Amino acid sequence: MELTALSNIFDISYGNSLELNALELCENKSRGINFVSRTAKNNGVSAVVEPLRTITPFEAGLITVSLGGSVLESFVQPNPFYTGYHVMVLKPNRDMLDEEKLFYCACIESNKYRYNYGRQANRTLKGLRVPVSVPSWLTNIESVLDQKIKEPYNKAEINLEVNNWNWFSCEQLFNIERGKGPRLNELTKDGNTPFVTSTDQNNGWNDGASDYSMHRGNVISVARNGSVGEAFYQPVDFASTEDVHIFNPRFNLNVYIALFFVAILKMEKYRYNYGRKWGMKRMNDTAIKLPATVNGQPDFMFMEKYIKSLPYSSTLLKDAQKVKPVKYMSPKIKEKDLSDDELIKKYESGEINLKSSIKR
Repeated sequence: MELTALSNIFDISYGNSLELNALELCENKSRGINFVSRTAKNNGVSAVVEPLRTITPFEAGLITVSLGGSVLESFVQPNPFYTGYHVMVLKPNRDMLDEEKLFYCACIESNKYRYNYGRQANRTLKGLRVPVSVPSWLTNIESVLDQKIKEPYNKAEINLEVNNWNWFSCEQLFNIERGKGPRLNELTKDGNTPFVTSTDQNNGWNDGASDYSMHRGNVISVARNGSVGEAFYQPVDFASTEDVHIFNPRFNLNVYIALFFVAILKMEKYRYNYGRKWGMKRMNDTAIKLPATVNGQPDFMFMEKYIKSLPYSSTLLKDAQKVKPVKYMSPKIKEKDLSDDELIKKYESGEINLKSSIKR
């Protein structure tokens, strides 16, 4: 594959270098302008701000690249935008499909290993070597930004009106339990049950898989350690590490209501880190603010309607149904892998013959 400098394919320039604290946040996001910073989250958009009279936003369809912080995080911006410090803006010097732009974003990000907080990409971005053209198969697939995929379940515009929300403890809403599953070294690539860990990637699913499930699906998993506070909706039965706590709903849950809760629970992340875990007691005691009915109860119907009004919501139920359910099986524990305390507990419960297990 023929390579060339990135600057031969894109016109590369610095962004606006604006300070977010000097801008006015926009409550009506439909008329606001996205503010792109060096974050690796949310397509690089960290806020929506009021339009500036003296500065014209960058046009939609351009690529933003972080030079520092989350170095080389690259995104195609679907809406007009401003940028913060140390963000480059790439404009294709020829007509380019969105699929092609995303391909070049991946090419840029593949160079992340060369950089860190002490070595930014200010001087070297333009010289990065990338393919002259994209693979032929790329332009033959259905667009990932197809308008049909972006459509909401319903097009009603709903105002959150957070001033009318009430506080509820997590214990009121969920029965929270510690994650259960096999040890990591027992996982296989060909298991048929998702294994949830405290990662912030891939819906929390580990590369390996378990041969049996320990938790029913249609629940929310929340990391207490590692990527503390990362929350995901788990549509099917699964196993997990003890670093994940399982939020079993005390109400009727579906994918729409679950994703509303996921967003709310993730807002608690800033309180915790590697030195301060989000343990069971803290989770149960955590108060979250939610839409409420006139009777002061959580308004689950409103939560569902709101998620259904968002872009891409028309695909949520279909995507959840595509995940194949797995058969719930009892774990097959190998006594030789148990600790002494675990062996004693198994013996006292009558699950194993302690004498024969010790001989092994």
